[in-house]
Amino acid sequence: MIRIKPEEIELLSKYICGITGIDLDQKKAYLRENRLGPLAGEQGFSSYGELYYKAKVDPALERKIIDAITTKETLFFRDNGPFELLQHKILPELIDRRTAKSSGLLPVPIRIWSAACSTGQEVFSIAMVLKELLPDMTKYNIKLLGTDISDTAIAQASYGRYNQFEIERGLSRDKVLKYFNPNGGSCWKIKDEIRAMASFRRLNLMLPFDGLGKFDIVFCRNVAIYFSLEDRKKLFNKILDVVERDGYLVVGSTESLAGVCSSFEPKRHLRSIFYQLKE
Repeated sequence: MIRIKPEEIELLSKYICGITGIDLDQKKAYLRENRLGPLAGEQGFSSYGELYYKAKVDPALERKIIDAITTKETLFFRDNGPFELLQHKILPELIDRRTAKSSGLLPVPIRIWSAACSTGQEVFSIAMVLKELLPDMTKYNIKLLGTDISDTAIAQASYGRYNQFEIERGLSRDKVLKYFNPNGGSCWKIKDEIRAMASFRRLNLMLPFDGLGKFDIVFCRNVAIYFSLEDRKKLFNKILDVVERDGYLVVGSTESLAGVCSSFEPKRHLRSIFYQLKE
C-alpha cells in the first residue's frame, strides 16, 4: 500500500473536511491510508497527492473518496434506547398532538428524518416501530426520509437488501421473518410494505438543506462526532430550521448539544435523552 507523506496529511485532511465535514486530525493518518490506499492503488496513482489533485477535477473520483472515507458502521435498532423512546414516549405524544390539531381529519401527518442513515438500518428500524405501534397505517400520512453522503450507502438502503451478518446485528428471528423475505443465498430483502414507507436521497450535511421540508422527529446520531465543534454548531443550527416547533431531536448516546446549540434543551425519559426547542 502507498505510504502517506507528512506533507500530504494536512492536504488530505483539509480536503476531506471540506467535502464531508469529517475532521481527521494528525493522529488519524492511518485512516487515510487504510481507506484511501486501496482506491489510490485501484486508480493507478503513485501518491496521495496525485489522488488529491485528480479528485479536485473529477467529481466521480471525489464520490469514490467520500464512499471510502465515510464510516458505515451501523446496525438495526442500534443502542435500542432511542427506539424505545420513539415507541413509548415520542410517537404517542406526537400522535396525540397531531390528531388533535387535525380536528379528526385523516390521514394524520408524521414526518421523520434520519440525517445520516448509512445503509438504511436506522430508517427501517424506525419503520418497524411505526408498523408495530400503528396497526392501521391508513390513518397516517407517514414521510420517512433517510439521507447520507455516500452513494453506495444510499444505493443499498434504497434496495433494502442485507446479508446474514447485517441481518443478525440487532434483529430477533421473529422480526426477520416478519419484516424480510429471503433474497438469494444468505441475503434478505425488506418487505415491500416497509420499504414503501421510506424514501432515500444523497445529502451532504455541510451544504444547505434546500427543499428538505419540515420534520416532526429528526434522528441525527453518531455523525456529528466526526465534525469539528464549529461544524457541529453549523449543523445543529441548520436542523433548527427543519424541525417543527414542537418536534423532537434524537442524537447519539454519547453526544451532547451543550456548548453546541443553545436553542435545544435536553429532556430525559427513562434511560434516554432527547432534545426539544426551548419555549
